[in-house]
Order: sequence, then structure tokens, then C-alpha cells
Amino acid sequence: MPNWNEVSQEIEKIKQSSRASHSTVYDKVRRNYLAKLHKQTKRNIIIYYSGWLQAGDRAPVDAFSIVDHDKIGFMSACNNIDRKQGLDLILHTPGGGISATESIVEYLHQMFEDIRVIVPQLAMSAGTMIACAANSIVMGKQSSLGPIDPQYGGLPAHGILEEFNQAHKEIKEDPTRAHLWQPIIHKYRPTLIGECTKAIDLSEKIVKQWLINRMFHGAKNAAKKADKVVKGLGDHASTLTHDRHLSAVKCKKLGLVIKSLEESQDLQDAVLSLHHSLMHTLSATPAVKIIENHNGQAFINHVSTLEKPPSS
Repeated sequence: MPNWNEVSQEIEKIKQSSRASHSTVYDKVRRNYLAKLHKQTKRNIIIYYSGWLQAGDRAPVDAFSIVDHDKIGFMSACNNIDRKQGLDLILHTPGGGISATESIVEYLHQMFEDIRVIVPQLAMSAGTMIACAANSIVMGKQSSLGPIDPQYGGLPAHGILEEFNQAHKEIKEDPTRAHLWQPIIHKYRPTLIGECTKAIDLSEKIVKQWLINRMFHGAKNAAKKADKVVKGLGDHASTLTHDRHLSAVKCKKLGLVIKSLEESQDLQDAVLSLHHSLMHTLSATPAVKIIENHNGQAFINHVSTLEKPPSS
């Protein structure tokens, strides 16, 4: 398996021997590894990769998140492929909007009967929700999923409710404490508590249904299994922080169908080589998000297409 440095050397070698543009070299290397993985698995492959780890301040945070616009990329990647071959969806994302995630998952469910999600490194938040919508998940020792508790305005919805309930309890027990809580509660805008409650209910409801319909389809006590997973991934009181990294071992204990990437040396080599090539692409080119299939059909967001002109 070519490691990070070896992939870097491969890229530099092509640069020196080719007159191709900077970005084209990275595209060539990445697509070569995509084709190799497809040749090995005989399955459709779609990569969904975000460059948030390389972001710095080069683009807005939303540029790296799961958004409705991404569906165009998935539609493009699903065009003119044999959907009977199933899908290997390779994820690397910090997450994003619940509604956009739901829409993308429903689309993929209509396209493919068999979906395997592969997580080479990180699929957090709504990325974990997508993983839960698959028939199975492949993770390595270095891979992580994350809690699915929704965020509201950058704050955990669970945390807002916990704080509000704590204020209610303390003021009920001792009304003199109202003045201590007033500055905090005063910042809550109308409908905030209700919206947080609904966001939590929605994320848990759709993930549970996806698990029942796909990962636990036909299994005894499928609903009970799904409830255990949803509670483990969605309980802010136990996960404690939204960016908690949950390893393959922890995810398996929750009841998710996790397959080890290390079980197949060939698959591990092919997936991690592709992952390294993608990390190089996101580090060295203007690309901030890549949706691409094994045929090289790509939908790539660049910094230049996301930047807004200066206001007058």
C-alpha cells in the first residue's frame, strides 16, 4: 500500500514528467486509485470527501458541510452506472444539515438495494447518520464515527434543553435563583426550545427507521436493536461532546454492523491509498469538497466558486 509519502512522491513524479495542470495531476492520481478499487470490489464506488481538516480560513464552514446542493453531485455520480452492482460509499465528512442528509439518503436508497459505507478516517454527525443508513459499515482501527445529537446555531440541542430544564428545576425549588438564570434564559429566542426538541426527534426518528429498513432488515427485534444504536449515538449525556470520536470497537458494541477494514489486506491497501490521494487533492488544490464515482465522473466544489465578491 502506498503510504502518504509514497503517494506524494508519485504525484511529484507525474508533475515533473507531464505538462498537465496542477489540479489535473491530482485528478489523475486519485482516479487511478478509484479505478483500482472498483476493479477489486466489482462494485460501484462514490466518494464523498470534505476538506474541513485542511480548511484553515479559505472557505466558509458551510462549504464543507452536507447541504442540499450535494444531491446534484450524487445524481451525477449515479448516472450511467450499473446499479445492480450495489454501492460502496466512501465517506469523509464533518456532517451537516439533517434535512439535506435525509434527502440524500432517500435518493441513494431509491438507487441502490445494497449500500456499504466505508469510513477510512472520519464520518461525523450527519455523516454518521448516513453510515447508519447503509446495509453495513467498514471501519479500520483509525476510523471514527460520532454522535448524532443535532446542533442548533452551533450549540448542541440536547445541551440547550438540559440547561433550560436545569433552570426550571432550580427556580421551582428556589425562586430566588431566577435572577441568576435570567441573563442566560434571556438570550433564548422564541421557539428555540421547541425547535431543539423537534431537531432531536427528527434525527432519532429517521436514523431508527433507516436502521430497521436496511442494517437490521429481517433481523429479530430490529426495532429494539435500532433503539439501542440511536440511544448510544444520540444521548448527549453519555457522549458528552458532539465531536466525540467513536471507534469501530465502540460502534460495534452499540450494535452497528461493523466490518473490519483490516480483514482484507487488499481492500485496506486500495481504500487507504485512495484516501491518501484525496487528502493530497484537498490539501494542494482549491477543491473543498469532492463527489466522484469510479468512472471519474466528478462534482467538485472549489474555493473560487464559493467565494463571494467583496461588498461595496
